[in-house]
Amino acid sequence: MRSSARRARDRREPGARSGGHLCPRRRPVRDHELIVDQPFTAGGDDDGPTPVELFVASLATCAASYAGRFPQRHHLPYDNPRVRAEFAMADDRPARVAVVRLRLMPPVRLSEARSAALRAVVSYRTVHNTLRQPPDVSTTVG
Repeated sequence: MRSSARRARDRREPGARSGGHLCPRRRPVRDHELIVDQPFTAGGDDDGPTPVELFVASLATCAASYAGRFPQRHHLPYDNPRVRAEFAMADDRPARVAVVRLRLMPPVRLSEARSAALRAVVSYRTVHNTLRQPPDVSTTVG
């Protein structure tokens, strides 16, 4: 059951002020809308993942997408691929993700050779390649 405070937040206009910041932050992506927020401990309402969690989730879901094609190509039983993601922030500045660990969990046990082949396929995913060759990111105001 949802709390009355949560229901009240749901009735706010998008971008309504809460906790001293704009929360939740709604971001359109194609025909979808993402809600991005901060946890309570960081002054947010915890209505959605943080930008850093979305970043790590992007790596994980991209890996799952590539891993999902592997069983079909190798005539293996197919089930939704699972990827567990863990990350740690850097201790120094600038603030950034220092480590991301992805664990692929295929639906069937793979031989060492097939495990190596799966790691190779997944290591060339688009989001990971973008980290290897970072894009030029610019910010404008107005």
